Amino acid sequence: MAEAIVRVRDLYKSFTRGTESIDVLQNLSLDVAEAEFLSLMGPSGSGKTTLLNLIAGLDQPTAGTITVGDQEISSMSESELARWRTRNVGFVFQFYYLLPVMTAYENVELPLLLLQLTAAQRKRQVETALDLVGLSDRMSHRPGQLSGGQQQRVGIARAMVTDPTLIVADEPTGDLDSKSADEILNLMEILRAQLGKTIIMVTHDPKAAARAQRTLHLEKGKLVDDVMNAPQPMRV
Repeated sequence: MAEAIVRVRDLYKSFTRGTESIDVLQNLSLDVAEAEFLSLMGPSGSGKTTLLNLIAGLDQPTAGTITVGDQEISSMSESELARWRTRNVGFVFQFYYLLPVMTAYENVELPLLLLQLTAAQRKRQVETALDLVGLSDRMSHRPGQLSGGQQQRVGIARAMVTDPTLIVADEPTGDLDSKSADEILNLMEILRAQLGKTIIMVTHDPKAAARAQRTLHLEKGKLVDDVMNAPQPMRV
């Protein structure tokens, strides 16, 4: 396995509800290797989405450290985290979150508008991303003109258009039929194997989790199992 690109140490996360403090993650440590495809599983309330959000810099831990590359993101301010996320994290969501009035091209271009790029540079990166997900012929279509699987592929193109360090995916196949889900998981494996992307995916689906190289199981905020998965062939 390659050197760790994500290092989580002694992580705690709690929330306050009224006068009660609720522990969501407790004393959790883990490494994610560069170019690894990792899945997170566990029952509802186990803390897997909270962990994903912490690694992605969307939230900050109550205690412990999170380091991505050579940057300790757990000590960053909110403004520093926002700048870091723009360049280092691509997000893939269950329900796509595409803007319905924009074309596929315009939706993928959105993250690039936060960077100092020329229109020609943005065009080149958007077209490359859409070509990689097989949607060069759909770039002028709006989300309502695309199938669910095609919308999710637009979401993946949007996630990778900035060439991020990490791709984080929260139930990316949860709203798809089995054929479309397989296509999305195939695409993630291509991103990992051919482009060297590090992917962390939350899923409830054991079949989807098995497509990752490794699966971490969480229960009640604790890491209870760490399983290396058998290599899975791409499904067509």
